[in-house]
Amino acid sequence: MDGFAAAASALSQMESADDELTAPILEAIPVTGAAISTLGDFLGTQTVEASDQLAARLDEVQFDAGEGPCWDALALRAPVLQPDLQATMQRHWPAFADAVAAQEIGALFAFPLLIGPLRIGALDLYTVQPMELGTRDTKRSEVLASIVSRHVLRRAMQTADSVIDTAEDRAPNSRRIIHQATGFVIAQLGISAEDAHLLIQGQAFAQSRSMREIAEDLLARRLSFERADNAIEDAR
Repeated sequence: MDGFAAAASALSQMESADDELTAPILEAIPVTGAAISTLGDFLGTQTVEASDQLAARLDEVQFDAGEGPCWDALALRAPVLQPDLQATMQRHWPAFADAVAAQEIGALFAFPLLIGPLRIGALDLYTVQPMELGTRDTKRSEVLASIVSRHVLRRAMQTADSVIDTAEDRAPNSRRIIHQATGFVIAQLGISAEDAHLLIQGQAFAQSRSMREIAEDLLARRLSFERADNAIEDAR
């Protein structure tokens, strides 16, 4: 098993909220450090985990400035790659550039954390010296970011006071409805069963409603998830 396969496997098998998500990433991708953050209104804006102080600082500055690669990656739903950050950041993100100009950072690569249309946050990878990430490592980072997305959403829902796991949701009839809605979302978005289920959970979490209620809205066509315009549409 190569380093990337081992990292993907290790990330996929993590279950504890204390597991270090950045460690396997740094073993698979040739960068200096990594930070994982949530961004925006859905889960709030905060650093979930950082491999070192500089990685945490890069997140903090982007939060304070309201701009930077992590914000752009999430807005674009695509990686934002800056192989020579010092040469380009003043043009793209002047407030962010002024705040990190003295830091030893050569390259910064931001990958969005997404589940279907849900925008969760970003994975930032940095190096001390400028460098190109390369097509292979970019694709690998996208795969690892996808796995991280699921962990971040699960952990947020496990620690928050939400209604996504009510006694009503655990009833046999409710589970059938949720299962049917999961299949509906799979067909609608072309995503995996795991991601479809997480998407329903995430929507319940965001609206402080039960999964059964979200499932019923989906099956009745009162709610739809649209990939084309990166939106969740509520028909009510």
